[in-house]
Amino acid sequence: MFPTKVKSPHRLLHLKHPFWCPPSLGKAACSRLVLGIETSCDDTGAAVLDETGQILGESLHSQKEVHLRTGGIIPTVAQQLHREHIERVVQQALERSGVEPSRLAAVATTVKPGLALSLAVGLRFSQTFARQHNKSFIPIHHMEAHALTVRMLQPVAFPFLVLLVSGGHSLLAVARGVDDFLLLGHALDEAPGDTLDKVARRLSLIKHPQCSTLSGGQAIELLAKDGDRMRVPFRTPMGQTYDCCFSFAGLRNQINMLIKKKEAEEGIEQGDLLSCVNDIAASTQHTVASHLAKRTHRAILFCKANGLLPSHSPTLVLSGGVASNQYIRKALTIITDTTGLRLLCPPAKFCTDNGVMIAWNGVERLREGKGILSPDVDVSYEPKAQLGVDLTAEVKAAAIRLPSVRMKIPT
Repeated sequence: MFPTKVKSPHRLLHLKHPFWCPPSLGKAACSRLVLGIETSCDDTGAAVLDETGQILGESLHSQKEVHLRTGGIIPTVAQQLHREHIERVVQQALERSGVEPSRLAAVATTVKPGLALSLAVGLRFSQTFARQHNKSFIPIHHMEAHALTVRMLQPVAFPFLVLLVSGGHSLLAVARGVDDFLLLGHALDEAPGDTLDKVARRLSLIKHPQCSTLSGGQAIELLAKDGDRMRVPFRTPMGQTYDCCFSFAGLRNQINMLIKKKEAEEGIEQGDLLSCVNDIAASTQHTVASHLAKRTHRAILFCKANGLLPSHSPTLVLSGGVASNQYIRKALTIITDTTGLRLLCPPAKFCTDNGVMIAWNGVERLREGKGILSPDVDVSYEPKAQLGVDLTAEVKAAAIRLPSVRMKIPT
């Protein structure tokens, strides 16, 4: 039923010889240091890592403040900001590492998925850099990098289950190798981080004295701590759909309708702060967490039924920007405690987009000789790109009904 070997997603990019190295440097000098570059969305990141995962130097330019002012990410603005800062960010990472470009083994760069205009900036800069310094080039799948970051921080053997949740993505997959993934569920509409950001904008939380410098998701999490999720409860999405995919658009519609009703009751205009923002934030966060937890619970049961995870110490890795939300982490802990898995979460700074995770993915590929390209090979970016082999139809056909689990999550 399930493939025993998945071909590399970069199969078409491979050379006849999977490891390429300038003859003048020798294999030893080419197997140590990787420069990672990330520009998939609105953060420009770079880092230099060695083979052990030690971070020798890193730099990150966040566009958060700019996009907060404009009410969301505008791709052309993100592109221009990447153009303005990428050279400085890469130079800072190299200077902080004390590494000259000549000592690098390879340049690893996000090429998929993401915003087309942002990906283009990183790819163009990286390939120019790799060609200028005659370095191997490693194209990176952004979601693979998120999934594997935990292996930089502690020993985590394949296979393991991974839940990736961010502003642009949500998916469940089994990681069986550096380039070997089984996709169990994905977003059908918008991502959870996008939902939280849009709800925060609809509530005008940027006007809240505690939230003016926070992202939408951060504002929701902060205000939810003082809210009562039971005062304005929402329905958890897809309750009668027995698969592992995610949908948040319907939830956001529920929330928008409630906000409109509350504005009418309080006699205020859209753009003014409601008196019940804390309760709406708490209910929104709880419903998002419940939806993620239930789909993950089903994925765990599917994996157990089909022998996709080891019987001894199976692991769930939670990563991506939304994984920094502590309430969501607690919801997943309830599920892993119930099902006998251990839950691993990278520190918050490694959950959001950064150059470190891209460099680490490059290190993992370099170790196994997978996807290592000569600098003169042309590579295209891919704004939309699936992760691994799609098993969502098999998951849906299994129609696994969940046992009752009380989602009493401490705040």
